[in-house]
Amino acid sequence: MLLPYLEKGRIECGVDEAGRGCLAGPVFAAAVILPESFSNELLNDSKQLTEKQRYALRPIIEAEAMAYAVGVVFPDEIDKINILNASFLAMTRAIEALNVKPEHLLIDGNRFKSKLLIPFTTIVKGDGKMMSIAAASVLAKTYRDDYMNKIAEEKAVENIKTLTAKELCQRWNISDNTLRSKENAGIIHPLETGGKKKIYSMKDIKNVEASGFIKGVC
Repeated sequence: MLLPYLEKGRIECGVDEAGRGCLAGPVFAAAVILPESFSNELLNDSKQLTEKQRYALRPIIEAEAMAYAVGVVFPDEIDKINILNASFLAMTRAIEALNVKPEHLLIDGNRFKSKLLIPFTTIVKGDGKMMSIAAASVLAKTYRDDYMNKIAEEKAVENIKTLTAKELCQRWNISDNTLRSKENAGIIHPLETGGKKKIYSMKDIKNVEASGFIKGVC
């Protein structure tokens, strides 16, 4: 059962990210302030929900939240500051975009770093413990999925045969460092052609993960 707050009477903001472990695309984060009276039996960690459930919850969260916002960090920034710091930055951007200032932050995970001077508590697996963090996880996940689906549709119309790793990164806005680490881990199996590493054709890439390579969803 999700807890409605950590301390009663305090304006608490749940914060979570989506995309930190994904192969392609940016990292998204959401910040959500819920009223203490908020209740929804379906709400849970977004990873435990179906896509249909997540999208059904999003308008409910947005309608009933005291405030919510989404922050994004794109691959060019990720490569400069690394994915962990990019997650912190996306969270910070989401918090800064709120139209209600929180008194305390509830951060999913075991650490957080930010320029913000707002007290915070990190909660491991907080999206399965706190209502506001679970709500943030739903928003971060669905907004990221919206973005990646849009990119997938845009790129699917292109007549792409094969791309080198670098061309793929540039074309699809993928973090080059992330792509190479996944290659090294054997998750992507680049084709060897004349000694030059190549990625799959568009058709093959879409089958790398069940939800499609370009979506890169976690």
